[in-house]
Amino acid sequence: MNVHFQLIWRTAIIAALITISHALHAQQLKAPLEQAGYYRIQVGDYEVTALSDGTVPIHLHELLTNVSDKEIDSLSALSFQTATAEASVNAYLIRTGGKLVLIDAGTAELYGPTLGHLPESLQKIGVSPEQIDAILITHIHTDHTGGLMLGDKMMFPNATIYISRPETDFWLSETSRKHAPERLQKWFKEAADKVGPYMAAGKVKNFEYGQELLPGITPLATPGHTPGHTFYSLESKGERMLFVGDIIHAAAVQLPSPSVTITFDVDPGAAAAQRIKAFKDAAAKGYWVAADHVSFPGVGHLRAQGNGFIWIPVNYSTLGNGQ
Repeated sequence: MNVHFQLIWRTAIIAALITISHALHAQQLKAPLEQAGYYRIQVGDYEVTALSDGTVPIHLHELLTNVSDKEIDSLSALSFQTATAEASVNAYLIRTGGKLVLIDAGTAELYGPTLGHLPESLQKIGVSPEQIDAILITHIHTDHTGGLMLGDKMMFPNATIYISRPETDFWLSETSRKHAPERLQKWFKEAADKVGPYMAAGKVKNFEYGQELLPGITPLATPGHTPGHTFYSLESKGERMLFVGDIIHAAAVQLPSPSVTITFDVDPGAAAAQRIKAFKDAAAKGYWVAADHVSFPGVGHLRAQGNGFIWIPVNYSTLGNGQ
């Protein structure tokens, strides 16, 4: 092999290696990034751990209603975002009265590879799904109940599942399903697949609103997004955290303009009214808010600003107080 040929051969190999390296780098950029998946905060006597199920792109022009595309773009830009946002899917674990109580259950396999990571987040804090004693469901939409099942396996076999009666009466009713618009049909099927097995096994319990359900935890009726949408209020030693489920999906738009609704609202007018009422109360009283779709960990305070609100996220803390 002459020197000239050796030089050409080596150049070709180097070029191939560079091409492969670039391709691998591009693949890595597209892959979901590994994140911590949990964040702890103390509320009185109770430890609350925010748990990440992952994130998912949402297309605000398609999702949001009662707002123009121009306003969506303008409000998104103020938060240095675009109309294609990345929404978190959060759940919350409360250690209360010696029990492990989970608020909402993630998505499992339903929404693609960037979601379905709640079991991994639980594992990172040393908790297995079998150890969960109770799961409090804000509503039956399957980004909150999909994780109850994986195929035909109950992910939380020892847990009691608490859901409001208006919610089970609506989503698990064949009559409701027959009369519901086409845009809601997928939710009915998925409710049967994901909640149905727990109902059949006698593991689902309804409750009375306004009465303490578990130590320190009280369910509050907030119908609108769904007929039985529920907040859960945790109170201890003068501190409070309100778990608000799907009261908000697109923070960059719905905080400054809380009348903006989404296509999945069963009753958009009621959903907007509940959001405005909840935001006003939280801003006036200064308690913690924990939201399932605000950027992880989804915990913060609200402050009124003009006709809308601003979100003050929890301050990162290794001491657990997050002030």
